[in-house]
Amino acid sequence: MKKIYLITFLLLSINSFGQGLPGLGAGTTPTNKPILHGKNWVAITGKPLGATAGATIFQQGGNAVDAACAMIAATSTMWDVLSWGGETQALIYNPNTKKVIAINALGYAPTGATVEFYKSQGMDYPPQYGPLAATTPGTPGGIMTMLAEYGTMSLEQVLKPSMELAKGYPIEAQTANAMESQKARIKEWPYSKKIFLPHLGNEREAPVPGEIFIQDDLYQTLSKLVEAEKKALSEGKSRKEAIYAAYDRFYKGDIAKEIVRGTREQGGLFTEADLANWKVKIEEPLHVNYKGIDVYKLQEWTQGPVLLQSLNILENFDLKSMGYNSANYIHTVYQAMNLAFADRDFYYGDPAFVESPMKGLLSKEYAKERSKLIGKVNDPKITAGDPYPFQGGTNPYLDILNKNQEAMASLTPDQFNSTLDEQFISGFQSGTTSVETADAEGWVVSVTPSGGWIPAVAAGNTGVGLSQRMQSFVLDEKLSPYNLPEPGKRPRVTLTPSLAMKDGKPLLAFAVQGGDSQDQNLLQLFLNIVEFDMNVQEATEAANFNSYQMQSSFGDHESRPGAMVVREDTPTWLRKELAEKGYNLELWNKTSGPVNAIWFDWKHGTFWGGSSDYGDDYGIAW
Repeated sequence: MKKIYLITFLLLSINSFGQGLPGLGAGTTPTNKPILHGKNWVAITGKPLGATAGATIFQQGGNAVDAACAMIAATSTMWDVLSWGGETQALIYNPNTKKVIAINALGYAPTGATVEFYKSQGMDYPPQYGPLAATTPGTPGGIMTMLAEYGTMSLEQVLKPSMELAKGYPIEAQTANAMESQKARIKEWPYSKKIFLPHLGNEREAPVPGEIFIQDDLYQTLSKLVEAEKKALSEGKSRKEAIYAAYDRFYKGDIAKEIVRGTREQGGLFTEADLANWKVKIEEPLHVNYKGIDVYKLQEWTQGPVLLQSLNILENFDLKSMGYNSANYIHTVYQAMNLAFADRDFYYGDPAFVESPMKGLLSKEYAKERSKLIGKVNDPKITAGDPYPFQGGTNPYLDILNKNQEAMASLTPDQFNSTLDEQFISGFQSGTTSVETADAEGWVVSVTPSGGWIPAVAAGNTGVGLSQRMQSFVLDEKLSPYNLPEPGKRPRVTLTPSLAMKDGKPLLAFAVQGGDSQDQNLLQLFLNIVEFDMNVQEATEAANFNSYQMQSSFGDHESRPGAMVVREDTPTWLRKELAEKGYNLELWNKTSGPVNAIWFDWKHGTFWGGSSDYGDDYGIAW
């Protein structure tokens, strides 16, 4: 009788999931947040005010690029786990050319930032915080390049929301409390203290939630950019030329001089030439085809190709038959990610300095060979493979690779640490925001801006918080001969916007907040939609799992083989199965990750927006 009851319950549950629950309407499911339906435009990002900035631009007639630029500017002004001195990387679908474009606005290592320099400071890795953690600012150049090349509005129009925020806005709890909790470190840097701690000497020195937070120095900096644009326009320059005049003022003019002065005063390495010589790159993205869907990611200066490698590996398995988040499914996806991340840790780096074997890494043949390494239990000794034979070449670092494999093979089980602590998890999960926009004309933008999060060093009297991205370099070629710091070189970062195309049209734009967790969450969101027929909101809220077996891209670059985070409502029997496969589980209330996504309904000519229920993510559509 119990068996009959259970079967009946499951059938009713499946029917409810597929057909809709009473009172909700056919074909709907009870997600915590509603799907965003729009036919004209959609704007989604990490904070409500950031989404409002995008909506304002759309309502004024701007396109998806204009709106994305305004949203990046607004979230940078709000210190939404990034600031103006951070980095911006984007994928843009241009409906006029029918092509996906990659924007590389990641700063690079300044003059003097070498392996030898950091080791002379007694460091095993570049630091997590402070002026020596800073790459050159990238976000201002990224915004202005995107706007000049693909937008329609003036810089003044696009910066207006962020300038209003800089004059004062009611600060939200997450940011205000981050300032308070980090105030001891903030006090090390005089210009940061001036911005973040308006109540010095009181018990609470940071703003309280809801207090009007004013950033006069930043407002003056943004005003100078608008002033430079206006001057160029008055001289008869075009919209595009005027925006680049503002670009030059930031990177070659008085703003650059103050950034360099203020950074060097606090112990940094920036020179005026570092800022003047840095350029935004417009690149060809990488992509693979997964079951008829073309998935695009940025090049190997990001971790983005990890998702592409994982999809290639997973094509060799029947995921749907395993069942969503079954033990076999979780194990297979976890192992595929581990294989791809092991290659990331060793091979990825700035292609302007090193030639990573991306052709081999992204080949279907290499993926098939790697897939054969997936056994019935977790393998904590997974290392990078050798993709060079799959592109007709010889591995120049085969000796290092072989030594790494031998070292891992010799480790005993008690030498692996699979326990998780709060500080370690924070390094994998925290940081960044995401910006997703689309419009009726066909422009689609997916961005993962980041860097300059609290606590950030402010660059003199500019109000610009500096990036902490130097920490993503390593100082030992045994870890990665491709990702060692050099002046002018970009570190390999975790930031990874995504676009998927089907039949020559956009299918899905998606990105997520986080660190090394990003492509894990994005891979699962994609599979939720493609393999398990979830709608975009269901997919953003669905339970994910996270691996910690790869090297962290932050701090001391540690790893935790076999450690896995799953949602706390994971059934006991499933936990037992995963434990038997060699996993050490950590249970969380939410594991979806703050994912934001847009799905394109070409049948009806509409957008479906999904905005995670994980944190403060928010979207507006019309």
